[in-house]
Amino acid sequence: MSFTARTMATIQGLLIPWRFLSLSASFIPPTLQTLYHEHGGLLGLLTLLLFSPSYFHTRWFTNFWSWFGPNVRRNAGALVVPLLEGRTHNGRVVDGGAATGPGIGGVVMEIGAGSGLWVDVFSDDRYLPAAAEGGGSGGAGGNGVGRKRITRVYGIEPSADQHPKLRQAVRDAGLEDVYEIVPVGIEDLDTTKNKKWDGHIEKGSVDCIVSVLCLCSIPEPERNVRELYGYLKQGGRWYVYEHVRTEHSWYMLLYQRFINIFWPYFLGGCLLCRPTERTLREAGHWSKIDVDQPASSAWHDTLPHILGVFTK
Repeated sequence: MSFTARTMATIQGLLIPWRFLSLSASFIPPTLQTLYHEHGGLLGLLTLLLFSPSYFHTRWFTNFWSWFGPNVRRNAGALVVPLLEGRTHNGRVVDGGAATGPGIGGVVMEIGAGSGLWVDVFSDDRYLPAAAEGGGSGGAGGNGVGRKRITRVYGIEPSADQHPKLRQAVRDAGLEDVYEIVPVGIEDLDTTKNKKWDGHIEKGSVDCIVSVLCLCSIPEPERNVRELYGYLKQGGRWYVYEHVRTEHSWYMLLYQRFINIFWPYFLGGCLLCRPTERTLREAGHWSKIDVDQPASSAWHDTLPHILGVFTK
């Protein structure tokens, strides 16, 4: 790559977060227009903005993400689907398409299910190879590699506003008998302490946890990640694709922190500078960690990602 090409790639990389911010901001006028009509004109709108700014912010981000989320799904799918099929190693998709490690199976917990962007990846009819259908669950059948049949999915999503779209995604994927929406946050999963939902998940009963671009916005990440660790059974696996704090240099971290002044407000509470990989590593004892940055990572990334599997 020529010097000019490298320079242009660097500039474009440094500007990516500002493009995100501007795209999000572009949804402010149509959101205000909608709320103007819904609340009876200017006085109703001003009253809403004054006394319920969080409602405006939620509507604004929901409108933005309804448009932008599917683009994220399409782009990230090239990494996430192979990850869940056991076809990644050291942050890279394994060449040849053959699984080299265990994929998801058995009892699965999806963190931050949202509107259901990733629900279809839990469909055995779509993603489970015919040869693996009798392979048991939890990655324990056959040669221990590749995806196995999913028996249950718990979709953790505390935002009731997301549930209608999430239910529709579950229906579209044909997972009504498999996928259960858990309408509480991580901190309220344990029903033995303070029952806030009708279901129950036993500690040490989950085969796989899946978190895709969601740990950036959960409250109290250290405590909640440790809590989730407790739900994994021995040998259980945590499949992760998350953006993380940059570790390249002090000046990139400084730049990332500057962007993070604005980022949470425009991106629904998402935080750029979380040391998510360290948080996961320190959640408990892992028998194996196969996590790294994808091959496309560059020094100028302001949204560096990690991809891989933590095995308990």
